[in-house]
Amino acid sequence: EHDSEDDSYEVLDLTEYARRHHWWNRLFGRSSGPIVEKYSVATQIVMGGVTGWCAGFLFQKVGKLAATAVGGGFLLLQIASHSGYVQVDWKRVEKDVNKAKKQLKKRANKAAPEINTLIEESTEFIKQNIVVSSGFVGGFLLGLAS
Repeated sequence: EHDSEDDSYEVLDLTEYARRHHWWNRLFGRSSGPIVEKYSVATQIVMGGVTGWCAGFLFQKVGKLAATAVGGGFLLLQIASHSGYVQVDWKRVEKDVNKAKKQLKKRANKAAPEINTLIEESTEFIKQNIVVSSGFVGGFLLGLAS
C-alpha cells in the first residue's frame, strides 16, 4: 500500500554531500565561485579555446549539412514544380506565412522578460569568467575557419 500524503522524504543537502564524498569535490571543486578562483589564466584560456574550437567546428559542420538539406529540398521542389508534378498555391503560402508571423510576434512579446533575464545572466557569467569567455570566442572562430 502507498500513502501518498504521509510519505516522508529525505532532504539532500549538497554541501554536506560534497564534504562526505570526495569524488564530488574532485569533479566540481571545493568552491562554487567563478572559474577565475580555481584555475590559472593559461589553463582558462586553453579550456575556453578548446571548447570554443570544438563548438565552432561542430557548428560549421552542422550548418553546412543543414544548408545542403534546405537548399537541396528547395531545388527538388523547384524541379518538381517545373516538371508539373507539384503545383504551389502561392496565395495560400503567403496567407500562411503572414499568419505565422503574427503568431511569432505575439509569442515574442510574451517571452521578452525571460529572454532579458537570460541575457543578464549570460552577461554576468561572461564578466566573472572573462578569460575563459575570450578563449572560447577565439577557439569558436578558429573552429569555424577550420
